[in-house]
Amino acid sequence: MAKAHVYKRDHVNTDEIIPARYLNTDDTAELAKHCMEDLDGGFVKKCRPGDIIVCGDDFGCGSSREHAVWSIQGAKVGAVIAHSFARIFYRNCINCGFYPIEMPDAVNKINDGDELEIDYKNGTINNKTQKKTLKFNALPDFALAIVHDGGLLEHIKNQK
Repeated sequence: MAKAHVYKRDHVNTDEIIPARYLNTDDTAELAKHCMEDLDGGFVKKCRPGDIIVCGDDFGCGSSREHAVWSIQGAKVGAVIAHSFARIFYRNCINCGFYPIEMPDAVNKINDGDELEIDYKNGTINNKTQKKTLKFNALPDFALAIVHDGGLLEHIKNQK
């Protein structure tokens, strides 16, 4: 079971996800130490493996750096649920093997601290705290295969 960390705001940018001052490495463990640092300085200490970030519209806007996804993966975040994602960030998630979940009005349907279970294939979120099931549009099979394989490069290797 994963805990929701809800940030009721739009336009969380890549510099808030991983500040530019830490972009001198591609080590996910090092990047993880600073995940969400400029939005929530205590995020890394309170986040447990599998926990979920919930935000509003246009999550991941700003620069196209893969480091933002790597920092989230390194912090062992299980998912990001947002009303919408910046286009490049969304594709970087899939290419890096991370499943982005688009769900309209997520910040008003999920409360901070809610316990969630996600069925990625069927597009459902079981909110154990509220005793509700929420629906989202699951990734198409080709994108799900890329995520399942650990990202685009691994997926291409598996196709041979």
